[in-house]
Amino acid sequence: MAVKRAIQAYEVMMGEHPLKQPLPTQQIQQIDPFLLIHHHANYVEPGTDRWNAGVGPHPHRGFSPVTFMWEGGVQHRDSRGNNSVVDDGGVQWMDVGLGIIHSERPPAALCENGGMQEIIQIWINLPKASKQMEPKYIPLQKDEMPEVPMHPDLRVSAGSPIAGGPMGPLKSAYPVSSVHGTSTTAEVAFEVKEGENGLLYLLNGGGRLEGYGMVEEYFLYHLQPGVHVFHPSVATKLLFVSAKPIQEKLETYGPFVMNNQTEIMEAMRDYQMGKMGYLVERDLP
Repeated sequence: MAVKRAIQAYEVMMGEHPLKQPLPTQQIQQIDPFLLIHHHANYVEPGTDRWNAGVGPHPHRGFSPVTFMWEGGVQHRDSRGNNSVVDDGGVQWMDVGLGIIHSERPPAALCENGGMQEIIQIWINLPKASKQMEPKYIPLQKDEMPEVPMHPDLRVSAGSPIAGGPMGPLKSAYPVSSVHGTSTTAEVAFEVKEGENGLLYLLNGGGRLEGYGMVEEYFLYHLQPGVHVFHPSVATKLLFVSAKPIQEKLETYGPFVMNNQTEIMEAMRDYQMGKMGYLVERDLP
């Protein structure tokens, strides 16, 4: 079978924000190195106070939180001085390493004018050797990534996820292949290299996956190594990622992803002592 398992996303609340979460579930804690996937789609009302929208300042250590955009974009600010908007179709990639504080809010124009915001955030583990690296923030706009042949709205951000397709420009701390966007109704061939875990998530639409059968929206498909040809029945929003498992002991607590409980305690202490920096948003444009 082309698919190891199909996992239905279920609805959760993150504060006041409703999300679809295909990973983790009660049955599956992770698909190494992928730890968490949040699919967020929400209408932002015109005149929304941007300082009370989205997610305010919070810390991370030990992994890569990556946000893929479809609509609305994201305003990113962090304790390392980064401050940027990634627009529709773009990617916001962070290898947070030893720690950072950041916020993720709807852009000012979206708050003022109103509109849809649809994104996926995925947490990708980092190996022990990279958990103390200096944080790195990598914003990519849609036109900075190559398109998939026959699918101009599918963009490759990292690695070579499409069989015979282009390489993505992003060089992350841990090698990952990724492509996202909206397919046409032409077929597209995703490649999971030997020894990797490949994940395909459909935000809407659906179609047929050769060697498996029908696939549908709000499902995460854990793919076997090989080339997987997807035939969309309609234009379909999708995300595909693939990477080798890290296979290290894992200890997590909220926004900290480390290898043992002692490192978690150190992360909490360093955050409380200000060693991850500070972020005062209202002083920023």
